[in-house]
Amino acid sequence: MSRSPSDVAALSGWTAEWAGLRVVVLGLGVTGFSVADTLAELGTEQLVLSSTADPETADLLDVIGVRHETTDLERRFADFAPDLVVASPGFRPTHPLVRAATGAGIPVWGDVELAWRLRDKVRPVAEWIAITGTNGKTTTTMLTTAMIAESGHRVIACGNVGVPVLDAIRDPTGFDVLVVELSSFQLHYLDSMSAFSAACLNVADDHLDWHGGVDAYRAAKGKVYENAKVACVYNLEDETTRTLVEQADVVEGCRAIGFGLGLPGPSDLGLVDEILVDRAFLADRQRAALEITTVAELEAAGLGSPHMIANVLAAAALARSFGIGVDDIRTAVRDFRLDHHRTETIGVKDGVRWVDDSKATNPHAAQAALDSFDPVVWIVGGLFKGVDVDDLVKRNVARLRGAVVIGTDRKPLVEAFTRHAPELPVFEVAAAETEQVMPVAVRLSASVALDGDTVLLAPAAASMDQFTDYADRGDRFARAVHDHLGGAENDQHSALPPVP
Repeated sequence: MSRSPSDVAALSGWTAEWAGLRVVVLGLGVTGFSVADTLAELGTEQLVLSSTADPETADLLDVIGVRHETTDLERRFADFAPDLVVASPGFRPTHPLVRAATGAGIPVWGDVELAWRLRDKVRPVAEWIAITGTNGKTTTTMLTTAMIAESGHRVIACGNVGVPVLDAIRDPTGFDVLVVELSSFQLHYLDSMSAFSAACLNVADDHLDWHGGVDAYRAAKGKVYENAKVACVYNLEDETTRTLVEQADVVEGCRAIGFGLGLPGPSDLGLVDEILVDRAFLADRQRAALEITTVAELEAAGLGSPHMIANVLAAAALARSFGIGVDDIRTAVRDFRLDHHRTETIGVKDGVRWVDDSKATNPHAAQAALDSFDPVVWIVGGLFKGVDVDDLVKRNVARLRGAVVIGTDRKPLVEAFTRHAPELPVFEVAAAETEQVMPVAVRLSASVALDGDTVLLAPAAASMDQFTDYADRGDRFARAVHDHLGGAENDQHSALPPVP
């Protein structure tokens, strides 16, 4: 028996009447499987549709009794006649199967929407702290998690980082807090969440091809604040985040908390004489402030660049909203270490520093990396996802010693450099094979780098035109740098993973 859209919308709670619900799951990556596994546990009737599938994952579907199809997807979708569609984040709103659902009035959720509705499986129910932003969200998520864990709470990072959120809400050990990183894709398919506290770190043009434009992208980011209960954390230096807070419908009593690199006002976190301070979560915030840590301590932990300091402030605001003490925050920051491919120094030799920021997959992230170094030999290029890079080039030519352009579509970058820096040495890496790209890029960079320069891989673009992902791109860069500098003869080098 089919369910009406209103019946589906009313489903909330692990013990609701999920059994027999007809669900199409779109996609069979990590997220898609977590959805299918959860729905199987609930007793739904489901069909997983994906154009490709990892054989081991497909075998697991067979084990849990879930049907899976990879061909003639639109006909199979129509024949199944679902009551609900759960879309993996990669399925854009214009995908034919998503359009088929919305055109027929069938509800379309994401995995996070489903998880929010099912969050009471393990009691007591964990609070959610939600984090989004064009850049910095993974680091901020991990920092927030570390700060809360230091206080002794049971906490896990999940969502767009760590484990799928559906796996987190089904973990039988239970948690006090889920720190949920949310991409704009996940937010697009999310409507019911009421986070304990939420943060949008920054908003810059990204994924415009997926969302269909700037307004839709920004609207998706703004969903993180909807129905927030305690704190909406926003960036004092990003007017869009402030506007999104102002436009959000929140629970009465929820506070707007700003963070930034300047002097903080009451209800803000910021910097005073190279000291990170809290003027938001103390009784006498009009006249006093609490010291959190210092810039010097952050530099010792590899967090001393401006965008990393901002991430620490945002994480501290979220942790403080949950009642975490400044001593625990300071300890967590002191012991924290960045993941690979985030402004990671690979080696230093003859006064030239080689830095991997392959995680800079859009212009905003690349700008944050570029702001940390001067002069720079910049390795840039890849898939730009509909974003114009002209302004990024124009803004940074004064700091550049040279540029090395990678990627299969190099023309827009080369033309931008020609317009704004016709005298700048600009090299194109025309290598057709992935294995050749980074060795050639490193060799060309070394040909122009001087004592005191930084060779910076900050592509400002996605990686899938030539690499498996940003990590593969960064690993290959690190290996090429290691080989070029002579391995153990480097003045300084980090441990380098093998290239697969």
